[in-house]
Amino acid sequence: MELNKMIPKAGSAIVTVTVFLFALFLMINYSMGSFFVCIILPLGFIMMTAGLHNECENDRKVAANIGLVLAAVYCVFIMLVYFTQLTTVKNEDLNEQAVNLLAMSRFGLIFNYDLLGYGIMALSTLFTGLSMKAENKADKWLKALMMIHGVFYFSCTFMPMTGMFSKMSSGGDGLGGRLALVAWCVYFLPIGVLAYRHFGSQLRKS
Repeated sequence: MELNKMIPKAGSAIVTVTVFLFALFLMINYSMGSFFVCIILPLGFIMMTAGLHNECENDRKVAANIGLVLAAVYCVFIMLVYFTQLTTVKNEDLNEQAVNLLAMSRFGLIFNYDLLGYGIMALSTLFTGLSMKAENKADKWLKALMMIHGVFYFSCTFMPMTGMFSKMSSGGDGLGGRLALVAWCVYFLPIGVLAYRHFGSQLRKS
């Protein structure tokens, strides 16, 4: 039993399923469902990234190491953000100031941490993509999609500094934001599918 390939294959499946469910819950505006799957997604992402890290060649290990470390940082940020939504925000009687800071719908501190986390995820995919040596068409697509995904780092990190999201907290139903996240899901879903296919083919070779 080749655990070094089975675990990242399972992680890629988790990424694929959770991104799909995230998009679905966004479209039906079921926030608790989207919060829950976002706790699971980082675990699958680490499993997938660790698998790509494990198989990279020695001359690409630095990029792979950076990608894996950043995946762990992303995991910490995102799990804290969404665990807060499902526990403190959901169950506690918070005052207005606490709600402004902790509720995702208020585009405050916790929302900014969420964006920072996904910006770090984008850097993780960039460096992990750099570490890959693609040998077939599907892997070339996976490598390209992961590296291009790195550009999300800039918007996720620097847009909150403009204050544009804090201005959104006073009105609107958040439809534009949900559609933007659905678009991200459409982009990221093939990464999970291609990674699942990649590790599946590696298992068949072993």
